[in-house]
Amino acid sequence: MSKQPKNSDENEIDLAELRKKMGNAASNFNARLFQLLRFGIKNAIILIVLLIVGVGLGFYLDKTQKTYDHLLVVSPNFGSVDYLYEKVDLIESKIKENDTVFLKGLGIQNAKKLAKIEIEPIVDIYQFANRNETYLEMLKVMAENSDIRKIVEEPLTSKNYPQHLITFSTKDATDTKKTVEPLLKYLNDSDFYRKIQTEYVKNVAYKMSANDSTIKRIDKLLDALASKNSGSGQVYINQNTQLNDVLETKDRLVREQGDHRIDMVSIDKIVKDNNTILNIENTKAVNGKLKIVLPLLFIFLFIAIKLFLSFYRKQSAKMNQA
Repeated sequence: MSKQPKNSDENEIDLAELRKKMGNAASNFNARLFQLLRFGIKNAIILIVLLIVGVGLGFYLDKTQKTYDHLLVVSPNFGSVDYLYEKVDLIESKIKENDTVFLKGLGIQNAKKLAKIEIEPIVDIYQFANRNETYLEMLKVMAENSDIRKIVEEPLTSKNYPQHLITFSTKDATDTKKTVEPLLKYLNDSDFYRKIQTEYVKNVAYKMSANDSTIKRIDKLLDALASKNSGSGQVYINQNTQLNDVLETKDRLVREQGDHRIDMVSIDKIVKDNNTILNIENTKAVNGKLKIVLPLLFIFLFIAIKLFLSFYRKQSAKMNQA
């Protein structure tokens, strides 16, 4: 029974201590708030000037210092993927070195405005797998032993995708003649791959001619069979194995001819440009946001300087008193 009053007294002491701490915290908060208000009133003119200057300068810089991104979708032909990546990396290194002589030598106008360039594969696993049976089987085997997501993003796999995205940035708007055409001309400037292109085109043309001849012979054979088996105005086809093979061969050759015609459209260049998108305004980081960033930065720096000076004066006063 004697323990209950003691516990009650301890609880009252704890509550009193808690109320005291809460009161002190509220007093400190009110004091800090008053100091902040007094600082704002005392320096109102300076803060307003900094705000106006920051907003005005930010609007001006946002309007005059814009950065634009440009996208170029390309397909490297004749096994020129590594060649393409090496050339893009070389251009990027020249940009970092500020080698405007090299860039102007490529025919790029306003070379100083070129900020960066990079290339990455366009991941399309379905198109990759449909290119031929070998790629499909390779993916199946690799997927059994590893994560398919890691596989499709590995450099060894990604460079085999048919399409790649070249992204470059400029500090001003541009057009096709100023940048895209010179870049493509440089990327297609290779005697070695030009010779491969010539032979490749000859091979495709030869295959198309041979396939056309074979298809014509198959058509004549089918016409002969149709006329032999026709009667009463109807055609009867003997569904034997050999005839099925002939029909399957014709179907395969027709599909091959379609693929070859598509190839002929895309193999006119070593690095074929498929799509171009220019002058996408870059709004990442602080781009286009300086009208907000600058006034906040100016005010922050002003407050930081005032706090530093106040701290310095207090410490100097203590040192003098000592």
